[in-house]
Amino acid sequence: MRIAYTGWTWLVNHEDNYRWEFEQFLKEVSDLGYDSVENFAFIMKYFDNDPVPVKELLDKYGLEMVNLYEHFSVDPEADYANAERYVAFMKAIGATYLNMQGVMWKEAPLDRPTDEAQIKAYAELSNRIGRLCRDNGCVAVFHPHACTPVYTEEQIDLLMKNTDPELVSLCLDTAHTTLAGMDPVKAFAKYLPRLGYVHLKDVDPDETVHPEWPMKRFCALGTGTVDFKGIVKVIRDGGYDGVLCVELDNPKVCNYKSAMISRRYIHDVLMM
Repeated sequence: MRIAYTGWTWLVNHEDNYRWEFEQFLKEVSDLGYDSVENFAFIMKYFDNDPVPVKELLDKYGLEMVNLYEHFSVDPEADYANAERYVAFMKAIGATYLNMQGVMWKEAPLDRPTDEAQIKAYAELSNRIGRLCRDNGCVAVFHPHACTPVYTEEQIDLLMKNTDPELVSLCLDTAHTTLAGMDPVKAFAKYLPRLGYVHLKDVDPDETVHPEWPMKRFCALGTGTVDFKGIVKVIRDGGYDGVLCVELDNPKVCNYKSAMISRRYIHDVLMM
């Protein structure tokens, strides 16, 4: 399996210095022994939609960018047009996966009832983008995420029911499944037939911490309570041989330190 790290948290500090920050991200994760990276699709604008300098930097540090991440908007036609641009960029840099996520809200209530119409609309859009990806040698994966319409087991099931498994796979996240009240080991076993990509992060089990925004409970691997050994056993036994991508929205010290803690856990505990 490929071991990747997500880079967007490096690119949120200096609006006039994104290219330096992107290279710093690559330098640091390469130093730590990761072999692949992913990033939000907004990276394209930082390089004026030119894939050449991105590919040159990836090659300089011996890394493969395996995934671009698309956030849906309220305009499905604009989202599809963006996907067309993203896929062209992906092909130019050698990326394989296009990650899709529903619109995220930040105002209360954070937990909301299932919106069947919205999920079916996302399914229709995902099928269209999935066909675009397939026709261009890429893979579309949908990421269930807290504070979006596709988050809980019920909502994931509805999306999976309404998407073509030949066109749309699932990016399951160890932390978001935990926040959603699922047992992540059982969730990975259940959705293994649709699994196309994996996000790894741990979760502080103390629900009194940051009740206003539970995603602040996310933490580096091995510092929370997610059963990563159980998850890896399930997916290995099931034949999954894709990407395991570590992500941490809120590094406790700095990006490098958090990435180092997670890499050591993967190497020393998961033995990968």
